[in-house]
Amino acid sequence: MREDEQLKAKCIIEKDYRVGDVDPRLFGSFIEHLGRAVYTGIYEPGHPTADEQGFRRDVLALVKQLQVDIIRYPGGNFVSGYQWTDGIGPVAARPKRLDLAWKSVEPNEIGIDEFVDWCQLAGSQVMAAVNLGTGTPAEAANLVEYCNHPDGTAWSDLRRQNGHEQPHGIKLWCLGNEMDGPWQICHLSPEDYGKKALEAAKMMRWVDPRIELVACGSSTSNMPSFPEWDRIVLEYLYEQVDYISMHNYYGHNDVETTGDFLASFLDMDQFIRTVVATADYVKAKKRSKKTLFLSFDEWNVWAHRSASYETWDYAKPRLEQIYTLQDALVFGGLLCTLLNNVDRVKIACLAQLVNAIAPILTQPGGAVLKQTIFYPFQQVSTLGRGAVLRPLLSSPRYETVYGEAPVLQLSAVYRAEQEEVTVFVLNCAQEEDVELTLDFRSFNTVLPCEHLVLTGPDLQAVNSFTEPDKVVPRSLTLPSCEQKIVTAKLPGLSWNVLRFTTKK
Repeated sequence: MREDEQLKAKCIIEKDYRVGDVDPRLFGSFIEHLGRAVYTGIYEPGHPTADEQGFRRDVLALVKQLQVDIIRYPGGNFVSGYQWTDGIGPVAARPKRLDLAWKSVEPNEIGIDEFVDWCQLAGSQVMAAVNLGTGTPAEAANLVEYCNHPDGTAWSDLRRQNGHEQPHGIKLWCLGNEMDGPWQICHLSPEDYGKKALEAAKMMRWVDPRIELVACGSSTSNMPSFPEWDRIVLEYLYEQVDYISMHNYYGHNDVETTGDFLASFLDMDQFIRTVVATADYVKAKKRSKKTLFLSFDEWNVWAHRSASYETWDYAKPRLEQIYTLQDALVFGGLLCTLLNNVDRVKIACLAQLVNAIAPILTQPGGAVLKQTIFYPFQQVSTLGRGAVLRPLLSSPRYETVYGEAPVLQLSAVYRAEQEEVTVFVLNCAQEEDVELTLDFRSFNTVLPCEHLVLTGPDLQAVNSFTEPDKVVPRSLTLPSCEQKIVTAKLPGLSWNVLRFTTKK
């Protein structure tokens, strides 16, 4: 190819043209009692790295590297059949239960008290989910009292008796999980869910008025009831909740081509826009002065392979997807979409964190592994906290099942205190490098700092316990800045992190 035929793109980065500030809870994750997420995941007594509570220190070290601010718990489908009282008190006295959601045996060795302890070690907050499947509004309120009331009541004194003198102070609560799904235990119509969740919300807030509440939105954008479910639910709950949830997963088996898969960020963006429009419609209908925000509390790349479980078992592998380089590229594009919608998406939870569709994989009794998707999440979580700027991007485009997509998916974050701008870029061009010109005209001074890239000749390359570093970011050199303009070469099929220092 001749030099003048190279794909080229331009982007103006204006420091005062802002989408909004990043809520740290955008970098959340999810631990469900599912497969090996808890048992032999975060918790494995007898492991060489286990602490006195049985938590794996090697896993905690990687979670800290990800800087996960909030973790949703205990589900997921699991929560719709979960009796939270089974997970408190002396461990030896806790009952073993059949988990109908994942056809397993739940020993209840880990419950809300232990999970709060683990989150404190990880530097994370808890995003607690209440059971609105088999559970009742009264049981949800009792859980809030157990966790958040100081003392002097039956539930708060029981928490103190169980070894936690101080309240857990859990601020964020999910009103059930995916109640629109027929797969959910005690699946409800939107009207019935709206009524039940309304009573739960009232009682939970009466116990602790400081909490924030998340209503169940549609399980995916492909549900036949979407977005009507969201509209009906919000007409019951709009003034009682702070967020509506969104869940969606993206897999290569959902589309025909690599180009379509890479463009999954378009589908995520359209999903967000539709939920925003639905929430704003209800706001207008109710003549409310309140703006509702979004909690994208389940998202990831996932192959969606169906599986049947023949026998009841304990801590057996479930949904343990091995992530490829291609998955990591798609993952990065999705992260950019979340950043570019921070004006309305305040919370997001990567589902999940350990073993089950996760960036961290463990061997029982053995090693821990960073999967390919670990790296984009870590980079955005550590460098993507600040003000998201609205990029003025001119890029080549290509056709996908989601419509016409830009070859580059880009997000820019300005961290004023650190005097730094970071540009995250997915290059979807499959056979060509892209020359990206960045124009920092509104900044006084811009100095290139670092270019990290995740790419390689084999899109199906994976990290494994025998080859843990097969897919890792590598450094490239950024050219010098001329008149606040930088031209960077982005390899074909690559995830890029471009860092620049600035002066006020």
